[in-house]
Amino acid sequence: MPTIPRRRAAQQECERLQARRLRAAELFAAGLRHAEVARQVGVSRQSVSDWHFRWQHGGTDALRSRGPTGPAPRVSDHQLQQVEHALLEGATANGFVGELWTLDRIATVIERLTGVRHHPAHVWALLRHRLGWSAQRPVRRAAERDQDAIDRWVKETWPRIKQTLTGAKPAWSSSTRARSA
Repeated sequence: MPTIPRRRAAQQECERLQARRLRAAELFAAGLRHAEVARQVGVSRQSVSDWHFRWQHGGTDALRSRGPTGPAPRVSDHQLQQVEHALLEGATANGFVGELWTLDRIATVIERLTGVRHHPAHVWALLRHRLGWSAQRPVRRAAERDQDAIDRWVKETWPRIKQTLTGAKPAWSSSTRARSA
């Protein structure tokens, strides 16, 4: 599975900012002054001056978005695909006791497969933002649970326990005043 593209809101913002820069390029080509371009586009004159310099030296392409900033991911898409495949095989297939995946276990698998060590908090960011996974919490039930026995107990034993003696009033522990109910 390839890396998930930017979140939709971030992508829309990037496109909106690029459209504003490209509109400024059209105004530069029409010969408008920096102050007028700044007023029409809604930015500072300094931004327009920077854009104009880039436009003069690289044309309209110099004003296009260069994509996400920051360092390149330490785990490539291909490596992340291998990690995802290993995670889908299950925890026991990867040498762990029990089928529960924790961030520490996933970090161990990532390090084993790619040689890259990640903090558990960053492991969560990889799972969430690059693979599109979400938190899945197991239902807390005993492995030895016998649903038939539980249903029988609720149907037969619990009503007998819940039942009060005929005519009995609930006990009241306060010695200072009578129950007001």
